[in-house]
Amino acid sequence: MLNRIALTLLIIGGINWGSIGIFQFDLVAWIFGGQSSILSRIIYTIVGLCAVWCISLLFRDSTEDSDVRVMS
Repeated sequence: MLNRIALTLLIIGGINWGSIGIFQFDLVAWIFGGQSSILSRIIYTIVGLCAVWCISLLFRDSTEDSDVRVMS
């Protein structure tokens, strides 16, 4: 479950970066009142932590996840 949450937030962060690169529009800053607002900084930090967490997914055995699904 944590992996899915982290991946979802990472995808949202990637979409935000895409909007910055293509349209020069920061959706998170727009929603939360600018890049330097505390809420924006919290969102950026959470997305960054999710990215670090998802790095670990690259090094995990894929059968490990399927075994958990079969057992639950």
